[in-house]
Amino acid sequence: MDLGFDEVQMLLKNSAREVLEQECPITLVRAMEEDERGFTSELWQNMAELGWLGLSIPEQYGGQGMSFFDLAILLEETGRFLVPGPFFSTVVLSSSILTEYGTESQKSEILPKIANGDLIATVAITEPSATYESNGIQLTATKDGSNYVLNGTKLFVNDAQIADIILVVAKTDDKGDESNGFTVFIVDKNTSGMTITPLDTIASDKQAEIVFESVSISEENVLGEVGKGWDIAKRVIDLGSSAKCIEMLGGADRVLEMTVEYVKDRTQFGRPIGSFQAIQHHCANMATDVEGCRYVAYHAVWRISEGLEAQKEISIAKAWVSDAYRRVCAIGHQSHGAIGFTKEYDLQLYTRRAKAQELAFGDSSYHREIVAQQLGI
Repeated sequence: MDLGFDEVQMLLKNSAREVLEQECPITLVRAMEEDERGFTSELWQNMAELGWLGLSIPEQYGGQGMSFFDLAILLEETGRFLVPGPFFSTVVLSSSILTEYGTESQKSEILPKIANGDLIATVAITEPSATYESNGIQLTATKDGSNYVLNGTKLFVNDAQIADIILVVAKTDDKGDESNGFTVFIVDKNTSGMTITPLDTIASDKQAEIVFESVSISEENVLGEVGKGWDIAKRVIDLGSSAKCIEMLGGADRVLEMTVEYVKDRTQFGRPIGSFQAIQHHCANMATDVEGCRYVAYHAVWRISEGLEAQKEISIAKAWVSDAYRRVCAIGHQSHGAIGFTKEYDLQLYTRRAKAQELAFGDSSYHREIVAQQLGI
């Protein structure tokens, strides 16, 4: 296992940081929290021109043909700068799943549009139960000739209000199980019968509820095999969990950096507060957590990128990073004192997102259960 970056990967990382320092200032992040769409077309098109939107899309579909590990390197920087918009939903999840499970026709139609910035996509798995288990899927898809009719509700769907297509996991067999009871459908945003309602969230991260009322979808829009959709859903959860860890790593690293800068400059009793042992130990604990996050997060995405079994490593990473990022933010606030808790100070932007990211694709308790199962206990 080699988690070091090669020359191309270092170039990607450094160039991404340079671009985002210019194109995604914290003022933009704050403005997009209040914006209905949650992103700007200018930034999205810039990302397309840089090749970021097609980074892991095969070259024959207009992408760069790079690996999931390469995508993670870019994702660490988007997490560091709190990049607003549907990058995670479209690039990390949707394009990856379409590349892996789509038909040649579906890939030829959709992937080039994602790569050039003309199409936004998202994935709808969770429902009012908020579980990532298969028994939480109650939205039904009933066969009707050459179509399927969808009825039910999806909840906490990121970027649904701006997505052009939504990959929807539905139950197609009431008597089925994980192996043959679910199917994934590619649903166009203009399909009649869908009602999308934005949700207010702690992170202002543009989640929505989608209600399906007799939504008719052609069988040609089935992604993968009928009845095998839970395999796709599990793949989404695995990719999302590991990628979210990398995103959290970027945020935690920035919180550490902000805190160290602050304690070096803030004086009390005639000396920088960073000279006090208690504060030094706080920062050391934060650094320990950040480096722990770096190892487990990149270990998980490396195994995925290499095509190796990674379930245990993914869940170890998600359980650890979810808790560690929360600790890093808490110690950051404590080290900053009162100013760290004000809305005007940037630290709260990271803390609110840390909470949302902790819950995404299963919290630490959910993933500890998976680790225990992987250990055979």
